[in-house]
Amino acid sequence: MKWCTYERDGEVAIGIVEGTNVYDVSNQLHTNALLEVIAREFEPDVDLDVAPRYPLESVKLLAPYRPLKNVICIGKNYEEHVKEMDTAGAGKLVIFTKAPTSVVGPDAVVERHPELTDQLDYEGELAVIIGKSGRDIEHVEEHIFGYTVLNDITARDVQKQHVQFFRGKSFDTFCPIGPYVVTPDELSFPLTIETTVNGELRQAGTTADMIRPIEELIRTLSKGMTLEAGDIIATGTPAGVGHGMKPPVYLQTGDTVEVSISGIGSLRNIIV
Repeated sequence: MKWCTYERDGEVAIGIVEGTNVYDVSNQLHTNALLEVIAREFEPDVDLDVAPRYPLESVKLLAPYRPLKNVICIGKNYEEHVKEMDTAGAGKLVIFTKAPTSVVGPDAVVERHPELTDQLDYEGELAVIIGKSGRDIEHVEEHIFGYTVLNDITARDVQKQHVQFFRGKSFDTFCPIGPYVVTPDELSFPLTIETTVNGELRQAGTTADMIRPIEELIRTLSKGMTLEAGDIIATGTPAGVGHGMKPPVYLQTGDTVEVSISGIGSLRNIIV
Protein backbone atom coordinates (compact mmCIF):
# COMPACT_ATOMS: atom_id res chain seq x y z
CA MET A 1 0.00 0.00 0.00
CA LYS A 2 0.97 3.61 -0.53
CA TRP A 3 0.00 5.56 2.59
CA CYS A 4 -0.25 9.31 2.97
CA THR A 5 -1.57 12.02 5.25
CA TYR A 6 -3.44 14.81 3.54
CA GLU A 7 -5.60 17.85 4.14
CA ARG A 8 -8.88 18.52 2.36
CA ASP A 9 -11.36 21.27 3.20
CA GLY A 10 -9.47 21.97 6.41
CA GLU A 11 -9.65 18.36 7.61
CA VAL A 12 -6.63 16.06 8.04
CA ALA A 13 -7.06 12.44 6.98
CA ILE A 14 -5.14 9.22 6.35
CA GLY A 15 -5.19 8.16 2.73
CA ILE A 16 -4.22 5.22 0.57
CA VAL A 17 -3.10 6.23 -2.90
CA GLU A 18 -3.91 4.20 -5.98
CA GLY A 19 -3.20 5.72 -9.37
CA THR A 20 -4.40 9.32 -9.43
CA ASN A 21 -6.82 8.89 -6.53
CA VAL A 22 -6.56 8.95 -2.77
CA TYR A 23 -8.95 6.93 -0.58
CA ASP A 24 -9.90 8.28 2.84
CA VAL A 25 -9.53 5.41 5.34
CA SER A 26 -9.55 7.49 8.53
CA ASN A 27 -13.02 6.39 9.62
CA GLN A 28 -12.20 2.73 9.07
CA LEU A 29 -9.05 3.10 11.16
CA HIS A 30 -10.74 5.31 13.80
CA THR A 31 -7.91 7.85 13.64
CA ASN A 32 -6.45 10.49 11.34
CA ALA A 33 -2.90 9.90 12.63
CA LEU A 34 -0.75 7.49 10.63
CA LEU A 35 1.69 7.17 13.53
CA GLU A 36 -1.12 5.68 15.62
CA VAL A 37 -1.84 3.14 12.91
CA ILE A 38 1.83 2.14 12.72
CA ALA A 39 2.10 1.92 16.51
CA ARG A 40 -0.69 -0.68 16.64
CA GLU A 41 1.85 -3.13 15.18
CA PHE A 42 -0.58 -5.16 13.12
CA GLU A 43 -1.59 -5.00 9.48
CA PRO A 44 -4.44 -2.50 9.06
CA ASP A 45 -7.65 -3.88 7.57
CA VAL A 46 -9.25 -1.41 5.17
CA ASP A 47 -11.77 -1.72 2.36
CA LEU A 48 -11.19 0.78 -0.44
CA ASP A 49 -14.52 -0.10 -2.05
CA VAL A 50 -16.37 1.76 0.70
CA ALA A 51 -13.77 4.51 1.29
CA PRO A 52 -14.42 8.06 0.04
CA ARG A 53 -12.30 8.70 -3.05
CA TYR A 54 -10.81 12.00 -4.20
CA PRO A 55 -8.54 13.04 -7.05
CA LEU A 56 -5.02 13.26 -5.69
CA GLU A 57 -4.62 16.71 -7.20
CA SER A 58 -7.53 17.98 -5.09
CA VAL A 59 -5.82 17.38 -1.73
CA LYS A 60 -2.77 18.84 0.02
CA LEU A 61 -0.24 16.19 0.97
CA LEU A 62 1.32 16.62 4.41
CA ALA A 63 4.25 14.91 6.11
CA PRO A 64 3.07 11.31 6.62
CA TYR A 65 3.62 11.83 10.35
CA ARG A 66 6.02 13.29 12.90
CA PRO A 67 7.84 10.66 14.97
CA LEU A 68 7.82 10.83 18.75
CA LYS A 69 11.59 10.46 18.95
CA ASN A 70 14.53 11.84 16.99
CA VAL A 71 14.99 10.63 13.43
CA ILE A 72 17.93 8.19 13.43
CA CYS A 73 20.37 9.01 10.64
CA ILE A 74 23.21 7.05 9.09
CA GLY A 75 26.16 9.02 7.78
CA LYS A 76 28.69 8.09 5.10
CA ASN A 77 26.88 4.97 3.93
CA TYR A 78 27.79 5.44 0.25
CA GLU A 79 31.45 5.13 -0.71
CA GLU A 80 31.45 7.94 -3.28
CA HIS A 81 29.86 10.28 -0.76
CA VAL A 82 32.62 9.46 1.72
CA LYS A 83 35.20 10.39 -0.94
CA GLU A 84 33.55 13.71 -1.83
CA MET A 85 33.39 14.84 1.79
CA ASP A 86 36.40 13.84 3.91
CA THR A 87 37.95 10.75 5.42
CA ALA A 88 36.79 11.38 9.01
CA GLY A 89 34.72 8.43 10.10
CA ALA A 90 35.38 6.56 6.87
CA GLY A 91 34.78 2.86 7.34
CA LYS A 92 32.90 3.36 10.60
CA LEU A 93 29.16 3.29 11.20
CA VAL A 94 28.32 6.98 11.66
CA ILE A 95 25.07 7.56 13.58
CA PHE A 96 23.43 10.86 14.49
CA THR A 97 19.90 12.17 14.94
CA LYS A 98 17.56 14.94 13.81
CA ALA A 99 14.93 16.50 16.05
CA PRO A 100 11.32 15.50 15.30
CA THR A 101 10.45 19.21 15.26
CA SER A 102 12.47 19.50 12.03
CA VAL A 103 9.97 17.34 10.10
CA VAL A 104 7.89 18.95 7.34
CA GLY A 105 6.05 17.54 4.35
CA PRO A 106 6.10 17.71 0.55
CA ASP A 107 5.93 21.20 -0.96
CA ALA A 108 6.52 22.71 2.48
CA VAL A 109 9.07 25.51 2.63
CA VAL A 110 12.53 24.93 4.07
CA GLU A 111 13.65 27.94 6.09
CA ARG A 112 16.98 29.39 4.99
CA HIS A 113 17.97 30.47 8.54
CA PRO A 114 20.48 33.03 7.13
CA GLU A 115 21.25 34.36 10.61
CA LEU A 116 22.54 30.90 11.56
CA THR A 117 24.13 29.46 8.41
CA ASP A 118 25.42 30.34 4.97
CA GLN A 119 26.22 26.74 4.05
CA LEU A 120 22.80 25.15 3.57
CA ASP A 121 22.93 21.74 1.89
CA TYR A 122 20.70 18.84 0.82
CA GLU A 123 21.01 15.06 1.19
CA GLY A 124 18.45 12.87 -0.58
CA GLU A 125 17.87 9.61 1.30
CA LEU A 126 15.72 6.52 1.60
CA ALA A 127 14.08 6.34 5.03
CA VAL A 128 12.86 3.15 6.72
CA ILE A 129 9.76 3.16 8.92
CA ILE A 130 9.86 0.69 11.80
CA GLY A 131 6.50 -1.10 12.09
CA LYS A 132 7.12 -3.51 14.95
CA SER A 133 9.07 -2.71 18.09
CA GLY A 134 12.04 -4.88 18.90
CA ARG A 135 15.49 -5.21 20.38
CA ASP A 136 18.31 -7.40 19.07
CA ILE A 137 16.33 -7.83 15.87
CA GLU A 138 17.20 -10.75 13.60
CA HIS A 139 14.23 -11.11 11.24
CA VAL A 140 14.39 -7.56 9.93
CA GLU A 141 11.61 -7.84 7.36
CA GLU A 142 9.08 -8.47 10.15
CA HIS A 143 9.86 -5.06 11.67
CA ILE A 144 9.54 -2.79 8.61
CA PHE A 145 6.26 -0.97 8.00
CA GLY A 146 7.43 0.84 4.89
CA TYR A 147 9.73 3.33 3.25
CA THR A 148 9.61 7.02 2.43
CA VAL A 149 11.72 9.80 0.91
CA LEU A 150 13.73 12.07 3.23
CA ASN A 151 15.87 15.14 2.63
CA ASP A 152 18.49 15.55 5.34
CA ILE A 153 18.86 19.33 5.10
CA THR A 154 22.11 20.36 6.78
CA ALA A 155 23.82 23.57 7.89
CA ARG A 156 27.38 22.50 7.09
CA ASP A 157 29.07 25.31 9.00
CA VAL A 158 26.97 24.67 12.11
CA GLN A 159 27.60 20.94 11.73
CA LYS A 160 31.34 21.62 12.01
CA GLN A 161 30.94 23.78 15.12
CA HIS A 162 29.90 20.87 17.30
CA VAL A 163 31.22 17.40 18.01
CA GLN A 164 27.76 15.95 17.32
CA PHE A 165 25.76 16.76 14.17
CA PHE A 166 22.45 17.27 15.98
CA ARG A 167 22.16 21.07 15.91
CA GLY A 168 23.31 21.54 12.31
CA LYS A 169 20.76 18.94 11.22
CA SER A 170 17.79 19.93 13.36
CA PHE A 171 16.73 23.50 12.69
CA ASP A 172 13.02 23.82 12.02
CA THR A 173 12.03 22.50 8.53
CA PHE A 174 15.35 20.64 8.09
CA CYS A 175 13.72 17.20 7.66
CA PRO A 176 11.25 17.08 4.77
CA ILE A 177 9.70 13.62 4.38
CA GLY A 178 7.06 12.11 2.11
CA PRO A 179 5.08 12.25 -0.02
CA TYR A 180 4.10 8.66 0.78
CA VAL A 181 4.99 5.71 2.96
CA VAL A 182 5.13 2.64 0.73
CA THR A 183 4.94 -0.87 2.12
CA PRO A 184 7.73 -3.33 1.21
CA ASP A 185 5.51 -5.56 -0.95
CA GLU A 186 5.17 -2.73 -3.50
CA LEU A 187 8.89 -2.08 -3.92
CA SER A 188 11.52 -3.85 -5.96
CA PHE A 189 15.07 -3.30 -4.72
CA PRO A 190 17.50 -1.82 -5.53
CA LEU A 191 15.86 1.59 -5.61
CA THR A 192 17.23 4.59 -7.48
CA ILE A 193 17.73 7.89 -5.66
CA GLU A 194 17.95 11.20 -7.52
CA THR A 195 18.16 14.77 -6.26
CA THR A 196 17.75 17.86 -8.41
CA VAL A 197 18.23 21.53 -7.56
CA ASN A 198 16.28 23.87 -9.81
CA GLY A 199 15.96 21.00 -12.27
CA GLU A 200 19.70 20.24 -12.37
CA LEU A 201 20.58 16.65 -11.48
CA ARG A 202 22.93 16.64 -8.50
CA GLN A 203 22.61 13.15 -7.00
CA ALA A 204 22.04 9.87 -8.86
CA GLY A 205 22.54 6.69 -6.85
CA THR A 206 21.07 3.35 -6.00
CA THR A 207 20.48 1.55 -2.73
CA ALA A 208 22.68 -1.25 -4.10
CA ASP A 209 25.63 1.09 -3.42
CA MET A 210 25.02 1.22 0.34
CA ILE A 211 28.11 0.25 2.31
CA ARG A 212 25.85 -1.21 4.98
CA PRO A 213 22.50 -2.47 3.65
CA ILE A 214 19.21 -1.86 5.45
CA GLU A 215 19.15 -5.30 7.11
CA GLU A 216 22.58 -4.73 8.66
CA LEU A 217 21.65 -1.22 9.82
CA ILE A 218 18.55 -2.38 11.65
CA ARG A 219 20.28 -5.36 13.23
CA THR A 220 23.12 -3.16 14.44
CA LEU A 221 20.96 -0.28 15.68
CA SER A 222 18.70 -2.67 17.61
CA LYS A 223 21.53 -4.37 19.49
CA GLY A 224 20.92 -3.43 23.11
CA MET A 225 18.51 -0.65 22.06
CA THR A 226 14.80 -1.00 21.41
CA LEU A 227 13.56 0.32 18.09
CA GLU A 228 9.91 1.31 18.42
CA ALA A 229 7.11 1.26 15.89
CA GLY A 230 7.12 4.63 14.15
CA ASP A 231 10.87 5.20 14.45
CA ILE A 232 12.40 6.59 11.27
CA ILE A 233 15.86 5.56 10.06
CA ALA A 234 17.48 7.64 7.28
CA THR A 235 19.89 5.30 5.52
CA GLY A 236 22.47 7.71 4.10
CA THR A 237 22.95 9.77 0.96
CA PRO A 238 24.71 9.15 -2.36
CA ALA A 239 27.43 11.41 -3.76
CA GLY A 240 26.54 14.78 -5.22
CA VAL A 241 25.82 17.05 -2.25
CA GLY A 242 26.56 20.74 -2.61
CA HIS A 243 29.34 20.67 -0.04
CA GLY A 244 31.20 18.07 -2.11
CA MET A 245 31.29 20.19 -5.27
CA LYS A 246 34.45 22.08 -6.16
CA PRO A 247 33.94 24.83 -5.23
CA PRO A 248 31.03 24.03 -2.89
CA VAL A 249 27.59 25.19 -4.04
CA TYR A 250 25.09 25.80 -1.26
CA LEU A 251 21.34 26.27 -1.35
CA GLN A 252 20.00 29.80 -1.74
CA THR A 253 16.64 31.48 -1.22
CA GLY A 254 14.26 30.50 -4.00
CA ASP A 255 15.97 27.19 -4.84
CA THR A 256 13.75 24.17 -5.43
CA VAL A 257 15.08 20.81 -4.24
CA GLU A 258 13.44 17.59 -5.38
CA VAL A 259 14.38 14.11 -4.15
CA SER A 260 12.93 11.17 -6.09
CA ILE A 261 13.08 7.47 -5.21
CA SER A 262 11.80 4.81 -7.58
CA GLY A 263 8.57 3.19 -6.46
CA ILE A 264 7.93 5.80 -3.77
CA GLY A 265 7.67 9.24 -5.34
CA SER A 266 9.16 12.71 -5.38
CA LEU A 267 9.64 15.08 -2.46
CA ARG A 268 9.85 18.72 -3.51
CA ASN A 269 10.61 21.70 -1.26
CA ILE A 270 11.46 25.36 -1.78
CA ILE A 271 14.10 27.28 0.18
CA VAL A 272 12.80 30.54 1.68
